[in-house]
Amino acid sequence: MPGSAVLDLEHRGHIAVVWLDRPDKRNALGPAFWSDFPKLIDALGEDRDTRVIVIAGRGPAFTVGLDLVAFGPAIAGGDVAALAGTASGSDVEKRLNTHRQIKTMQRTFSSLADSRKPVIAAVHGYCIGAGVDLTTACDIRLAAEDAVFSVRETKIAMVADVGTLQRLPAIIDPGRVAELVYTGRDWDAAEALQMGFISAVYPDATTVAAAAIELAEQIAANSPLAVQGAKAVLNAARRRQVEENLEYVALWNAAFLYSDDLAEAIEAFIEKRPPDFTGT
Repeated sequence: MPGSAVLDLEHRGHIAVVWLDRPDKRNALGPAFWSDFPKLIDALGEDRDTRVIVIAGRGPAFTVGLDLVAFGPAIAGGDVAALAGTASGSDVEKRLNTHRQIKTMQRTFSSLADSRKPVIAAVHGYCIGAGVDLTTACDIRLAAEDAVFSVRETKIAMVADVGTLQRLPAIIDPGRVAELVYTGRDWDAAEALQMGFISAVYPDATTVAAAAIELAEQIAANSPLAVQGAKAVLNAARRRQVEENLEYVALWNAAFLYSDDLAEAIEAFIEKRPPDFTGT
């Protein structure tokens, strides 16, 4: 299996537990994650011994989302593609490179939705921004009582572009999706359970991870052909719509990502102050 400095793989029989393993940064998703994660998920998808994948996080949080310390300055400067090692030239080239980079990042989480193997998320602590993108691409979500979710992108002058807007409306009521996305507010495990975003709540990080593994073992005891076939059929109806909508938001952000508001949001985050948005 591919190695990673920010992920840890644990095998438990037919269960593969993928740990987000950057606890000192609350599992903020930096450049290494976006490269390493889909390679690992793809490898597990091809591994005959793996029947179910569990995603969990080490440390105090599942993930605080995109690593703005790593990505923020480049985004604010209008050169997000530079993080992929791509030099920017003209405005058109910059937007083409941004579109490619967004599509690459979308693929990171689509690797979960597209995997033949069922995927269970075991969430504790913060699960915000890209963390919600990640969990919406999983088949089943469980959470600890301290879990806090947020589609945070709106608060930093961005349109979420790696899966939440495409997958969340198939999980919960679209009107609730609109409210959560437009406000960018936090919602806790109890509300997540009430709205149907998660299947169950557990006391803490240890128990939710154990529950996810126990559920994975129940699934793994069934015929892998039947389970994988069921996932393929469940995904078939909505896959085309998700793919089309992912392309639409990639084009949208390639055109409109570099706003004054986004630069202000990143600067405010780094300076630890409220942003002052102007709508430009």
